[in-house]
Amino acid sequence: MRLGASGSIELMLPFDAVTQAQLRAVRPRGYWRSRQGCWEFPLEAALVLRQHFGQRFAMEEPLPQWCRWLEQPLPPLPPHRELIAIAGLGDPLPDGRALFAHQRAAVRWLLARRGAVLADAMGLGKTLTALVAARAMVRAADCHVVVIAPTGLHRHWRQEAAALQLQITLLSWAALPDDLPEAGTVLIADEAHYAQNLNAARTQAFLRLARHPRLRVAWLLSGTPMKNGRPAQLFPLLAAIGHPLAKDQRAFEERYCLGHWHERSGTRQWSATGATHLPELQRLVRPLLLHRRKQDCLDLPPKRRQMLPVTLSEAEGQGFQHRLQLKVEDYRRRAAAGLVRRDAEALAVLTALRQIGAEYKLPAAADLVAQLQAEGQAVVVFTAFVAAAQLLQQRLGGALLTGRLAAAERQSVVDRFQAGEEQLLISTYGVGGLGFTLHRARHVVLLERPWTPGDAEQAEDRCHRIGMQGTLECHWLQLGVADQLVDCLIADKEERIALLLSRGQAQLDRQPLPRMVQQLLDQW
Repeated sequence: MRLGASGSIELMLPFDAVTQAQLRAVRPRGYWRSRQGCWEFPLEAALVLRQHFGQRFAMEEPLPQWCRWLEQPLPPLPPHRELIAIAGLGDPLPDGRALFAHQRAAVRWLLARRGAVLADAMGLGKTLTALVAARAMVRAADCHVVVIAPTGLHRHWRQEAAALQLQITLLSWAALPDDLPEAGTVLIADEAHYAQNLNAARTQAFLRLARHPRLRVAWLLSGTPMKNGRPAQLFPLLAAIGHPLAKDQRAFEERYCLGHWHERSGTRQWSATGATHLPELQRLVRPLLLHRRKQDCLDLPPKRRQMLPVTLSEAEGQGFQHRLQLKVEDYRRRAAAGLVRRDAEALAVLTALRQIGAEYKLPAAADLVAQLQAEGQAVVVFTAFVAAAQLLQQRLGGALLTGRLAAAERQSVVDRFQAGEEQLLISTYGVGGLGFTLHRARHVVLLERPWTPGDAEQAEDRCHRIGMQGTLECHWLQLGVADQLVDCLIADKEERIALLLSRGQAQLDRQPLPRMVQQLLDQW
């Protein structure tokens, strides 16, 4: 008997019909995991398992210690009303700031829940909200505050914690510990959608911390809790906060993810990538998931999107076709040699379409940016490809923000742009779309769009924040059917996400992306 990677209990045993029957009778119920060759039980079953099977199964550390902690739980917290009073929401913060009304409401909401997802839109101050709630917990129960956040956001978390005179322990998603302090912990997970894949090691390590016996609360922060519009991505977050829907993964996937068995490459595989019964799912998760839009909380100037079609000359079109044909032929050669999967050709070609298209859109992007700069406008350009970003900087100059810069250098680039030393900032989505404030710009150019609507929204909302002046104009350059496919896909996913996070009645039904791309290839 041992503690699993995700904080569940695993029992390894040779087949024995009597013991198997006894394990099936244990409550809370366990499940046989054929791939791992073991029984898996929730941590709540630990004491029952030890009582009935402790003499027959050896217990590996740290499971005995976790069982002792379960028998000696932490002292109870004060009532909610006292926690609110301790939080001092009406008092100015040590640095002189005051919380907005929507932040005070979110603090009260968090303090009423031991597990919750704060899914407010980007720019509504989730960091400060969570830290004020955590400060109340520290004052009431003298516990530790542990924050999991991408490394690029650590500086921001340190600044906000220092402004509250609050001590925190910062962890990165890439290096999570196996244990938490014995005295009790407030666990805050920023960008919680990093843990949306149950098979990923970081998701399992995160769930292990979220199920720790010395955990006081687990608060998850994410503006995109269902980043790709798939309910399966929401399941790990529900498991981390102890939502009842996460008790049975298979039942959840069958009900909300169109879970089913299918044959692929001669093997029987389980698929749970769909989405269904979203209004019902929204009603069930709403008590533990708070989502508010900027227009509901702040008096910000509007954000406008406009599509800018890009046309190619006959010579450019022939060059584009030739480069794409070379990519297709190269992929098919590698597939014939067994180096890549044959059934992934559609997505490989779509990626090539987008990458080649990004380069062919550079002249149009350069003309647009030059026109805006001639009017004295500060501009931010986002792209998914480092090569395209470098080529655009060679044409126009400006600051370049990519993953090739060290974390400390990235902030200095942003600071120069915000101070007016640079009129143009060119960035990749993975770096500039996360954690930085760029509200000096009133124009954002998206050379192409990322696969997920959350990334496109985050990129735009780096500029659409408190302190901006005037309407934010978002320019989406669109070249041919590849961009149209991705943009339609983003719109479809946004509708799914809206059904989950807001009240909605529509049900969505679309073809899978590989099938749409294959139809495109057949026509081409």
